[in-house]
Amino acid sequence: MFKKILVANRGEIAARVIRTCQSLGIATVCIYSEADKNAPHVAMADEAYGVGGPKVAESYLNIDKILEIARLSKADAIHPGYGLLSENAEFARRCEEAGIVFIGPSADVISRMGSKIEARNRMEKAGVPVVPGISYPLADAEEAAQAASRIGYPVMLKASAGGGGIGMQIVHSEAELHKAFEGNRKRASDFFGDGAMYVEKVVENPRHIEIQILADAYGHTVYLGERECSIQRRHQKVVEEAPSTYLDELTRGKMGEAAVKAATSIGYRNAGTIEFLVDEHKNFYFLEMNTRLQVEHTITEEITGLDLVAEQLRIAAGHSLNFGQSDVKRNGHAIEVRIYAEDPKTFFPSPGTITTFAVPEGPGIRHELAVREGSVVTPYYDPMIAKLVVRGKDRDEAIDRLQEALAHYHVQGIKTNIPMLQEVIAHPAFRSGDTTTGFVAKHLRS
Repeated sequence: MFKKILVANRGEIAARVIRTCQSLGIATVCIYSEADKNAPHVAMADEAYGVGGPKVAESYLNIDKILEIARLSKADAIHPGYGLLSENAEFARRCEEAGIVFIGPSADVISRMGSKIEARNRMEKAGVPVVPGISYPLADAEEAAQAASRIGYPVMLKASAGGGGIGMQIVHSEAELHKAFEGNRKRASDFFGDGAMYVEKVVENPRHIEIQILADAYGHTVYLGERECSIQRRHQKVVEEAPSTYLDELTRGKMGEAAVKAATSIGYRNAGTIEFLVDEHKNFYFLEMNTRLQVEHTITEEITGLDLVAEQLRIAAGHSLNFGQSDVKRNGHAIEVRIYAEDPKTFFPSPGTITTFAVPEGPGIRHELAVREGSVVTPYYDPMIAKLVVRGKDRDEAIDRLQEALAHYHVQGIKTNIPMLQEVIAHPAFRSGDTTTGFVAKHLRS
C-alpha cells in the first residue's frame, strides 16, 4: 500500500479521502488556495501546502504546482477527488510521466470517455443501449437542424465535453434550435475548451439512474448496485438515493451487466460510474461515464458496507478485488442531500461568513463537511458546503430520519437550500417514489 498520498482537491471530498487514508495508516498531504488556508481539510492532513491564489486556475487547476508539491512532499500517489482535475487526462498523464500513481483510470481511458460523442460511439460498439441521436460533432446550426429533423423533436442539444448542464438545452423546434446552438457552443468552449455539440432524442419523463462499478487490473469488474439521482435542478443533482424504488430485480441486473460491459469494453480500472436514463417502460440508455468517484458515492457505501475510497487505493496500489459479484449485498436504504450555500428560491450562490453551524447527530446520520462555524464561503468555488446522508432499514425510515435531521440542521450567516430540500422530502410524490428528472419543475414552488 502507499506510504503517502497527496489529495489534489478541497472541501468535503478532501476531508473524506484523508479520513480513509488515516484509517489505513497512510500519511496525507493536502493543498490549499489562499481562500482555503483555514478550511477544515487543511487541519486534517499531515502536511499542507499553499498552491496559489483563490481562483481555481491559480491553484487547484495548477498542474505544475501540484506536481511540484507532490515531489517536494515525496508523495507516491495522488487522489484527485471529484471535479477539478479528477477527469483531466493531461493531469493523469503528467502524474504517470512523473512516476506518481494517479488514483483513477489511465489517461487514455479518461480522454476517451471525456468526450460524450466518443463515449457514445464506444458504447454502441460494445452493445450498450444509447439514447437515439447522433454520434458525431455538428458543424453548425444547420447541420444540427437536419439531424434533429431525422430524430424528431424535442431533442437535447448537448456539449460533448464537460458536465453540470453547461452547453445543454432541450429544444422543441428548428427555430429554437437555431437560436440555442451558438450560445451553447460558446459556453461549452469557454468552460471546457471544446465547443463540439451533438443532439439526442429527449427521453420523456426519465429517471436518472447510475451504476457504481469497481474494476481491478486483473480483469475483475463488479457492479455495486444503483443510485437514483433524478431530483435535479438545472441538470445538477440535489437528492440521491440507493437503491432506486423504480427498478425491479430483472432491470437492475440488466443495467448492472450493461455497466460491467461498458467498463470492460474500454479496459477500465478503479472506481467509475455508468449513468443511464430510464424511461417509463424501464428501457435504459447510456448517458455518460464518470471516470472518478462520485459526489453521491456515500449512499452506495451505506447500503453495501464498503469503503469506496479504500477500494480505490487498493486497486491503484496493484491489488485485486477481494470479492466477487455474488458477494455484493445491499442492506437498507440510504439518501443523500447536498447542502448548498445558495438562495433556495433563485439558486444563486450565497457567499459570506457562517456565523452558526450546528448539524444533527443520531443513528443512521452521516455528515461530509466542507465548512465549520466561522468558515467564509467565497464565490470562487462550487457552493456545496456539506452533504447529509441518512440510512434506514427501509426507505420510509430513511425519509423520516432525513426530515428530522434537516429540521435540526442550523446554518446562519448565509442562505442555504435546506428549505428547498425540506420541500422535496415532504412532498407526497417523493414519498411515493414518483421521482423523475422533472420533479422540481413539476412539484416545487417557483
